[in-house]
Amino acid sequence: MTLSILPNNYPLLIKQILKMPLAQASQRQIVYRGEQRFTYPQFAERVHRLAGTLATLGATMGTTVAVMDWDSHRYLEAYFAVPMSGCVLMTANIRLSPEQIAYTLDHCGAEILLIHTDFLPILAAIRARLPKLRHLVLLSDQPATDTAVPEGFAGEYESLLARAPSQYDFPDFDENLQATTFYTTGTTGLPKGVMFSHRQIVLHTLAIMSTLLMAGLNARFSREDVYMPLTPMFHVHAWGFPFAATMMGMQQVYVGRFLPEVVLKLLATERVTVSHCVPTIMHMILTAPAASSIDLSGWHVIIGGSALPRALCEAALARGIDIFSGYGMSETCPLMTMAQLRGTRLDAAPDRREAEIATRIAAGLPAVFVEVRIVDDNMNDLPHDGKSIGEVVTRSPYLTPGYAGNPDASEALWRGGWLHTGDLGVLDADGTLHIVDRLKDVVKTGGEWVSSLGIEDIILQHPAIAEVAVVGVPDERWGERPVAFVVTRPGSEPDAEAIKAHVRIRADSGEISRYAVPDRVVFVEALDKTSVGKLDKKAMRARLAAAAPT
Repeated sequence: MTLSILPNNYPLLIKQILKMPLAQASQRQIVYRGEQRFTYPQFAERVHRLAGTLATLGATMGTTVAVMDWDSHRYLEAYFAVPMSGCVLMTANIRLSPEQIAYTLDHCGAEILLIHTDFLPILAAIRARLPKLRHLVLLSDQPATDTAVPEGFAGEYESLLARAPSQYDFPDFDENLQATTFYTTGTTGLPKGVMFSHRQIVLHTLAIMSTLLMAGLNARFSREDVYMPLTPMFHVHAWGFPFAATMMGMQQVYVGRFLPEVVLKLLATERVTVSHCVPTIMHMILTAPAASSIDLSGWHVIIGGSALPRALCEAALARGIDIFSGYGMSETCPLMTMAQLRGTRLDAAPDRREAEIATRIAAGLPAVFVEVRIVDDNMNDLPHDGKSIGEVVTRSPYLTPGYAGNPDASEALWRGGWLHTGDLGVLDADGTLHIVDRLKDVVKTGGEWVSSLGIEDIILQHPAIAEVAVVGVPDERWGERPVAFVVTRPGSEPDAEAIKAHVRIRADSGEISRYAVPDRVVFVEALDKTSVGKLDKKAMRARLAAAAPT
């Protein structure tokens, strides 16, 4: 039997995401800092007006439109209006150095830039290095009438939207058309441009929703939740959740510039139930003075970007927060796995509480559409025994095809037909992934691989320690030795030997290798972090190298 080709062609385009809350007549709102509120029909109209504004500025199919803004309703409007017009949305990392921002804006070929007033000094410093940039649009949190538009700008955002038509004819086109780009920074070299198509973003959105649907004991979201992202919107589309929240018609709350006290106020006043962030952000929220007087129970928080420390997990659970890990990377859009509790596993555990925490801090189960393998150097699969350590490689229909203008890095990323994460992990017999360490961060000492994450987790369980990072430094005898950078809690003054002794107890019990006890403990006021809040171990290694005797 031969099947004929169906006459209808319904491409997977981002505009289909926005149709869903309108078709289901969502009564929820898009909220900015508790000060501005838009219903979904109002939001959709603003998306149309933004597209019309971009068209008057000469944006056509393939034009790159960049955004430099805090997390806002404006950013969410750009998430839709720019790619729905057939243009490419570039989300500029506002936390990079001016030189890196200039490089990324120029490398992607941005012709139009939407920029918040807070970043005008950066623009002034790099404008001469952006010859492809043709138009500037000013974003401001002040009323349009109170905002002075600098020379050379096309206008102020709200004023331009007010003059644009309320309807824009978004065309159909190939679902494989590039929709977004952003830049990821590594340990060496220039930032690398990651790209995603309409099809990939729609599939990733469906994967988020489907993966959450399978959860039963935790990590289950619905259209009734109130969503507030705490991951920057410039970083991997805020992990893709704004697209999913929009498709579900959820109430959405955007905080602007991140300030713990503002976040806590919005948590209470807007009754937020769903968020995601890196461990550093959660630590800042839990330790903020205002947190002690706010009920955090019922708040579901996905932790990604770095491993979820056990101590942080326990502290959040003690406040009634449903905290759990998600795992992925910029190149994977980013969802790869999610930690979801399963009754069969918990019921069989001798210590149910311990099993629950171990599950929550694991990378988790593969998401919908995602294949995960643990392989050796020859791409051979390793046993799913929870012990055999190998590199995590993956395949999915929504992974980036490579890096813009960087064929060598793209080939290395996809060698053997699988995307190489650069992470070391193990798989349990039940399919749960556990990340052991980054390949570049694992400490190779005394002929053994020692996980820096494992040492950090133990040190964080010391009552005097607020934050920690462990790095390996060269050692003539052992190859490498671990060094711990620690931030102590206010009022605590432990000495280095007390922290080493704390780790040594676990080594003496056989829980970890004796090589895991740090040679040195360095006390610092703050840990070096990357632009997205991850630990910057490259900077820490450089600090140690600069201080080493010559």
